[in-house]
Amino acid sequence: MPLRHQLHLGLVMAAAAALSLTHSLLRFRNFEAKGYDLGIFDQAVRQYSLFNAPIVPIKGEDFHLLGDHFHPIIALFAPLYWLWDDPRVLNVGMVLLLVSAAIPVYLVIRGWFSHGPALMGAAGLLLFWPFQALVNWDFHEIAFGVPLVAWIIWAVERRRFAYAVSLGALLLLVREDMGATLLALSAVLLIRGAWKCALATAALGLLGLWFAVGVVIPHFAPAGEFQYWEYTALGAGATAALLTIVTQPWQAVAALFDHPLKVGLWLLHLLPTLMLPLLSPYVLLGLPVLLSRLWNDRLNVWAPVYQYDAILAPIFLLAAMDVARRIVHQRQLLPPVPWGNTYRGPRRTSYRAAVAYAVPAAMCAAAVVGTLAFPQVFPFHHTVTGQNWSMGERALAHQRVVEMVPDDACVEAADTAVPHLTDRTYAGLNGTTAEEDLQWLIIDDRVQELGGSSPLSPDEAFDRAERLGFEPVVEDDEGLWLLRRDLPAADKCSDYLER
Repeated sequence: MPLRHQLHLGLVMAAAAALSLTHSLLRFRNFEAKGYDLGIFDQAVRQYSLFNAPIVPIKGEDFHLLGDHFHPIIALFAPLYWLWDDPRVLNVGMVLLLVSAAIPVYLVIRGWFSHGPALMGAAGLLLFWPFQALVNWDFHEIAFGVPLVAWIIWAVERRRFAYAVSLGALLLLVREDMGATLLALSAVLLIRGAWKCALATAALGLLGLWFAVGVVIPHFAPAGEFQYWEYTALGAGATAALLTIVTQPWQAVAALFDHPLKVGLWLLHLLPTLMLPLLSPYVLLGLPVLLSRLWNDRLNVWAPVYQYDAILAPIFLLAAMDVARRIVHQRQLLPPVPWGNTYRGPRRTSYRAAVAYAVPAAMCAAAVVGTLAFPQVFPFHHTVTGQNWSMGERALAHQRVVEMVPDDACVEAADTAVPHLTDRTYAGLNGTTAEEDLQWLIIDDRVQELGGSSPLSPDEAFDRAERLGFEPVVEDDEGLWLLRRDLPAADKCSDYLER
């Protein structure tokens, strides 16, 4: 790759990283980051950095996070805490992961076409709404999977099938459901004729699913079992759901489009990519993640504002470009050339250029228009327009209340206050901590519920505080209440952040 092309890609990545990190840090500064998920992952990775088990008080007393989801790969970020002991280090690491996905995406598209569409495709990816949604979510383990799936497609295109299998094995460390993605990868490898690697990948996927869902999570889960079966529209369990899919496929397909949010999610992924991903085998890599969301019982996972879509973005972009290069080749206007070469001379027709730039241009246009006009789906709007550059009164009130909580205390806090306490206290959400150890409470009376898997309402939190003998220290500072009771710090609170 010529040096000038490396410089172009580096500038695009640097600009995207600067915008993403600015948005993320402003969210933290403005107390928009939440205990779910930044606080949870900060407590877990911080414990890894101290060479402790990932016990997360935000999830409950003595809650081991591997009993919730299987994501040991997050421990790779533990050394970052040795450089900067702050929850925001996770934001930095996640942004670097996302931006790094531009490299394999650029290389694949450049191998198919040339520098121009590859560079525009990388820019479109980095500004696309799924990346904005993940940055706006503050942190999630799925970020590790984003560059991995892009490199997997690069490896398949280079016919480095064993390398693709190795990268797929790493995906198993990202999340318990990545075993299903490996099954999809095995189908892609089979289509490419690499049947030995396909069989190995399928075996890895099944083994990974069993090990994560059948062994590790039940071992650490408080209830002794995996608790995230939320597909009752298909069946009461995995076997019943599979039977429904096989025997009544029309019912399973109908469930993918039976709500406006589901239709919207399909369109947001496929319209900017001109519907082309549906014609590429690479779309198979994204189907397990997408289908598992659309078959889920929870309405909120269908919305295009969560972290789940980020891993789909590079898959659908490269699937669309795969179809584009096939269209050109079928017209015999763009015969294959050796890796690393670009197309020059008379073959560089207007038709070829139109096909090569169509999807990247559509994605870039969607990103620009969406960021300027549709903040519900493109949250960078708030940073680009300067709406979040200054701290509001609510943020300042959060800052005043949080600063009054002493180090090493046992505290339950509002979801928006928790990430600002996890680096120096034993912090949970309202209702998650053993009542006999609680010293401080922060209650937000302007929300309907106070966060967590079994959230309290503000009224329930106030009733509980009165029953436990808490007295107000700060009353209704922009809706925030700080309460305390005079108790010595329990050993678990003062020892939690010690190695």
